[in-house]
Amino acid sequence: MSKATKVLCGLLLAVFTAAPAYAAKTLNAYTIMPEKYASQITQAFTDKTGIKVNFVRFASGEALARLIAEKGNPQVDILLGGPADTYEAGVKEGLFEAYAPANLGVPPEFRSSENYWIGYGLIPLVFMTNTNFLKQHNINAPESWQDLLDPVYKNGLQMADARTSGTATERIFALVKCYGEDEAFAYQKKLNDNVQLYTKSGQGGAVPIASGQAASGIFYLVDALDVQQQGYPVVISYPKEGTTYGIDGIGIIKGAKNMDLAKQFVDWSSSADFANLLMEKKINYVPVHKDAKVTDPVLDMSKHTFFPADAEWKGAKRKEYVDRWINEVIQ
Repeated sequence: MSKATKVLCGLLLAVFTAAPAYAAKTLNAYTIMPEKYASQITQAFTDKTGIKVNFVRFASGEALARLIAEKGNPQVDILLGGPADTYEAGVKEGLFEAYAPANLGVPPEFRSSENYWIGYGLIPLVFMTNTNFLKQHNINAPESWQDLLDPVYKNGLQMADARTSGTATERIFALVKCYGEDEAFAYQKKLNDNVQLYTKSGQGGAVPIASGQAASGIFYLVDALDVQQQGYPVVISYPKEGTTYGIDGIGIIKGAKNMDLAKQFVDWSSSADFANLLMEKKINYVPVHKDAKVTDPVLDMSKHTFFPADAEWKGAKRKEYVDRWINEVIQ
């Protein structure tokens, strides 16, 4: 064997032996959070650890359906973002691996009791309304659930579809806590008369409202603040009767092919550094880590009324309420 051949063989051997190590440094994820936030978060993780993160974004119902379909041969290692009831529904399907980070700073009420998911931020449910619409009709921003039944909003509301969106299931939970089950679904039947469009994802109606194609809708605060911070003419308000909030979380997929890397990501997402990153990047979740510093006054939840609605209850009721919404509200 010539010297040149020996050198070439050595180079090829180095490439092939290095390839598996490189592949092992790639983490795969489905995400439910807005893509621009997922990009910032995963890039920060890569910068810190050198681990690349590939992700695909879905609405919560779509992500859950895909994970169920892939059960036994998972195509991703983690689910990033999305409300806790989505995770609890996945727990019932056996989709998640239990894991508790050693230095967990997240209070028990914001994580799975069996460590199948860990919360990192709260997302209150709010109204978002186009300010030009309010001026045109000489009315104030909605301050009650009942305000959205006003004929002035006829064919003017956009909000998420409960078949695909966690924002929409949160809307149902909030109304059930406010009015009780039967009244909540009777209210939604009336509300349906004013709805122009149900969107696939929770943020889907945000830009149409911001641009004046629709008047108002019900959103998670994270999505409403996103368009407001872009300079669109919208006002955010809370129902005086009260509302609920989602707990956005992260979970490791059972049978993940890159389990060690997935655990590293969950370790990081459970840290104060991650919580402070949300503030630094204006990623509009209310951080739940005990050492987080909430610096943005718009994320102060103390001035509003919230109904207690634990994640396990939401997960148990999710399918029942979605089915009832389909059968009683939109048909």
